[in-house]
Amino acid sequence: MSAAPRIVVLAGGVGGSRFMLGVREALRRRGIDDTAAVLTAVVNTGDDLWLSGVRLQPDVDSITYALAGVNDVERGWGRTDDSERVNRELQEWGAGWPWFTLGDLDLGTHLARTGWLRDGLTPTQVIERMSRRWELGARLLPMTDAEVDTVVVLRDGSRLHFQEWWTRHRATLAPARFENPGIAAAAPAPGVTDAITSADAVLLAPSNPVVSVGPILAVPGIREALGATPAPVVGVSPIIGGRIVRGMADVCLTAIGVETSASAVATHYGTRTAGGVLDAWLLAEEDAALAEEVAGRGIRPVVAPLWMTDASRSAALAETALATAGV
Repeated sequence: MSAAPRIVVLAGGVGGSRFMLGVREALRRRGIDDTAAVLTAVVNTGDDLWLSGVRLQPDVDSITYALAGVNDVERGWGRTDDSERVNRELQEWGAGWPWFTLGDLDLGTHLARTGWLRDGLTPTQVIERMSRRWELGARLLPMTDAEVDTVVVLRDGSRLHFQEWWTRHRATLAPARFENPGIAAAAPAPGVTDAITSADAVLLAPSNPVVSVGPILAVPGIREALGATPAPVVGVSPIIGGRIVRGMADVCLTAIGVETSASAVATHYGTRTAGGVLDAWLLAEEDAALAEEVAGRGIRPVVAPLWMTDASRSAALAETALATAGV
């Protein structure tokens, strides 16, 4: 029997969480029981922040909770059946952000993480410790151990943490650009480049290209690893029928001069033959007419159903991505 393929997924947010669930299920349907031995997620940490003295890692937690089966699928973030008693008490003290809800169970995660960080553990070590609690079926790695929180620079020059712009203002304030202060001096977290260069397939989840996948690619060394890996790099479009699936990715794309279309996002990522990151790109059936345009950019287009409305469809999408990578 041939060895199970080693898969790396670059992911963040709800799209990344659902896609990771699909990849894990696709591997299990192939008869691979120990998926944690072959499936690695490199997770965006640009969304991270300090709030009320604790360190939050929204994308890390979203993917962890989803793989553990304890995520709130209705809200798309946090723990299922959570309460908000502590959050209300914080607001009575005038602490934290009144528009940024922290569930009690979620706060337990943040407190544990903060304590371990204060004890001297790195974010990579913290995530490894967190992963012992549940059978996640995947290894999670932060993109970097450095703090490189995303800052939104508005057109008037004012600056907001990404979470304030996204959660409080719902991306209604026009951004001029997005920055990750300190990222030029950051390094990939231990294990990230090795996972990419030794993979049999690298997949870009249908996450926000600007603020989820963008920070991962901005960490020095990760683009180089993607360029050097012998594995095919396959991306999944987060745009279906010319529309975003969830969130406000269209506002982010507009800010960097990219049209909200599957072909424009593929062009934004670029082909590996010309210094980009993609070999192939999965487009929705609704965007089949754009396949020729994607091919003209030197990226192999594959038209497939992209809606991840349930576990079966997520697994089918993941299987298509794996097959496209030839594994």
